[in-house]
Parts: sequence; C-alpha cells; structure tokens
Amino acid sequence: MSTPDDWTASARRVYFGLLEDWNRQDAAAMAARFTDRGSLVGFDGSVIDGRTCIEAHLRPIFAGHPTPRFVAKVREVRRMANGQTLLLRAVAGMWPRGATALEPSLNAIQTIVLSLCDGAYRIEMFQNTPAAFHGRPDEIEKLSAELRDVGKPAGA
Repeated sequence: MSTPDDWTASARRVYFGLLEDWNRQDAAAMAARFTDRGSLVGFDGSVIDGRTCIEAHLRPIFAGHPTPRFVAKVREVRRMANGQTLLLRAVAGMWPRGATALEPSLNAIQTIVLSLCDGAYRIEMFQNTPAAFHGRPDEIEKLSAELRDVGKPAGA
C-alpha cells in the first residue's frame, strides 16, 4: 500500500520532469510522460490529444522559438477516489531566455491529472491556464513575487 508521501512524490516527479523537458525543449521526452490518449491544453488554448500528436505539436514550437523556461510551485497533490488517479495543482512562471526577470504575463495556473499505468504515473491531462487575474494587478504581483522566490531556472 502506498503512502501519501509516495504518491505525492511521484506526482511531483512527473510534473517537474515535464517542466524540465520543456526547459530543455525536448518534445519526445515531454510526450513520453503522457498516456497514449493523454491530452494537453496549452497556454493559448490549443487542445492536443494523444501522445504522438503532443510530440508533433511541440516539435515545431521548440524548433522555431526560444521558449521561456518554467519555474513552478506545487500547491496541492490529491489522490482521487479510485486510488489510481492523482490530481496536481501548481502555479508556474516563465523566464524568457536571456532575461534577467520573470515575465508576469506568462504566469500560469497548471493542473495535471495522472493515472497509474504499469506501475508508473503518466499524464492523462495537462492544462496550462494564463494567470491573467483581470482587473486585479495586486494578484499578478503577488503570484510573480511568489514565483521569483522559487528562483531562476537552471540555464536562464
């Protein structure tokens, strides 16, 4: 029987691994973290379904753009009723390559649903929602300050 520490650590490993894959611009590694039928909802609202489509979607993004690097903080990991599914909620910010500061307009709220597949957790759904906080600039600054405290990503 796994303990909350075990499944929380597993969820965090998958999540931070996904962000590290993004930071390295490794489409294949990112896609490999998803189930075959996994889905990704991007920052711009793009919906991509299936591991092979996720990789195909990310390859040209990484090839044509110096994507900013993620820093993040996990807010919650919750085990769902069936015991085989985890929900992870986090906040994330991005450092444009070569920049000396976090770009607040790229802050996001992220949610991942993970399923236990052959003894390892894989992503069923990753949603990356802009943290725009319309009309609430104090909330934007509060989140940006929290994410700056996380630190600068390696290589930024």
